[in-house]
Amino acid sequence: MTLQQLRYAIGIAETGSLNKAAEKLYISQPSLTASIHELEDELNILIFNRTSRGVSLTNDGEEFISYARDLYHNYESLLGKYGKTGARKKRFAVSTQHYSFVVKSFVETVKKFGTDEYEFAVRETRTKEVIEDASTLKSEIGVLYLSEFNRKVILNLLKARDLEFHKIIDCRAYVYLWKNHPLAGKRSVTFDELADYPCLSFEQGDNSSCYFAEEILSENEYHRTIKANDRATMLNLMVGLGGYTLCSGIICEELNGSDYTAVPFKDTDSGINRVMEIGYVTRRNLLLSDIGERFVEEMKNYLAGTPARQAKIRS
Repeated sequence: MTLQQLRYAIGIAETGSLNKAAEKLYISQPSLTASIHELEDELNILIFNRTSRGVSLTNDGEEFISYARDLYHNYESLLGKYGKTGARKKRFAVSTQHYSFVVKSFVETVKKFGTDEYEFAVRETRTKEVIEDASTLKSEIGVLYLSEFNRKVILNLLKARDLEFHKIIDCRAYVYLWKNHPLAGKRSVTFDELADYPCLSFEQGDNSSCYFAEEILSENEYHRTIKANDRATMLNLMVGLGGYTLCSGIICEELNGSDYTAVPFKDTDSGINRVMEIGYVTRRNLLLSDIGERFVEEMKNYLAGTPARQAKIRS
């Protein structure tokens, strides 16, 4: 078994097609097919089901590709740290819930890698996709949060996907509003004061559990709710409808502008912990690439300088 064979198998799994994989990997389709047959013979398993509609992973193939992605990613990370990289294209991807600080950290990371060729990606997406992307190594890193309410469900899902959570910071709940909202000038805001305004939340898909909500306090019953699927629409709804969302209070004015503000949320039930534990997820025992390490440092540096911090940044 060779690293090249692993790369070929991963390419086929990602494209779902021998022809597309061959084109992407710059190899002839017959040579690619022969290489995969040799790999399957050596391992004594069938990795792919072949049909007229394409290829799909077998049960053995699913498990094999999971290990193959880990191994090949660690090989590339080692090569990036210690190898003679030359003009080798840099690759990095992060999947995240809708956090502007992640985009800001991504921007700073890209700026610091002055390389002629690179292929970077930042994906703002639903919570389940963040977990799935990190599990399949579509993204090296996923960014999300844990709370007293969702912790057990999310951690069980991470464990099942062989992922681990790395805490960065604790944040209390804030109410995110347009700066001209009637409640924007208050020192704190309660649920009773929010009753006349629509609660905004990011859509998580059909029949999605409230445990995957990006907004803290998702277990509460809201009389007026509006869902959106991107940050720009969410901000427009804050202005147009006086909507609000409950978040970490971490605002990147450089990206979102200065037209919005975060007011501390005041909870009348002091017995409930309203803390967002923000962090990132990776495959267990994954060796971060040099770009991945830089991105994590950029996130820590940015979050350490935000007014919303309520706890020490974890090293």
